Amino acid sequence: MPEQQLLKPTEWSYCDYFWADKKDPQGNGTVAGFELLLQKQLKGKQMQKEMSEFIRERIKIEEEYAKNLAKLSQNSLAAQEEGSLGEAWAQVKKSLADEAEVHLKFSAKLHSEVERPLMNFRENFKKDMKKCDHHIADLRKQLSSRYAAVEKARKALTERQRDLEMKTQQLEIKLSNKTEEDIKKARRKSTQAGDDLMRCVDLYNQAQSKWFEEMVTTTLELERLEVERVEMIRQHLCQYTQLRHETDMFNQSTVEPVDQLLRKVDPAKDRELWVREHKTGNIRPVDMEI
Repeated sequence: MPEQQLLKPTEWSYCDYFWADKKDPQGNGTVAGFELLLQKQLKGKQMQKEMSEFIRERIKIEEEYAKNLAKLSQNSLAAQEEGSLGEAWAQVKKSLADEAEVHLKFSAKLHSEVERPLMNFRENFKKDMKKCDHHIADLRKQLSSRYAAVEKARKALTERQRDLEMKTQQLEIKLSNKTEEDIKKARRKSTQAGDDLMRCVDLYNQAQSKWFEEMVTTTLELERLEVERVEMIRQHLCQYTQLRHETDMFNQSTVEPVDQLLRKVDPAKDRELWVREHKTGNIRPVDMEI
């Protein structure tokens, strides 16, 4: 009714805003408010699945990258470089192998700590939602049936009352030879119709109360499940960023030995070592004297 207050004011709660039907944008029919909530839940489950698939693709990229880094680290190019520069170059290649290991560990953690939890969260969710849908739909059908029964009983009462009133008037003005017994019979039928209406209204109110209770309880549960889903995804995406930060840190550690050796590269010392090993003599030719 217009004067009804929201059950949870200021919270935009599901239990306050999905009691009526809404025109289906995909067709000419309508969609029940509760059905929209279920669609939202199932869409969330699909989004969660697609996020898991996205992370799986990320894992494949990491694994392929690690494989290529490890392969490149075994390349023999410039393997004959000597001296302090040769040591630095060898460390560059080793750092690739170390980095490959870092990315393999990153991909493994992505699988166990992000992708798999996203994929496995609420495995039976769709089946549970169908049960919930059928339960609420059955209650609503019962409510509709009880409402139709009320309207039918109301119409029957109106007809009985009209019939009683007409027979009473006819008797009073003697337009009919209806006896007092006919009037009593019409009055009993009118009373019975009134009793039938009261019974139908009582049954309707029982169904309405049950539907209201189940709608509030179930919509609040769907609201809780949605909050839980969003929070779960947020936590696992936070875990993804944390793993990325750790990977960057570990990658940085793989190049630190390279930096150290590069700072020690000494062209003069390398030349000295090379000359000592490969020198052919230090006696130079001089001018001839006659």
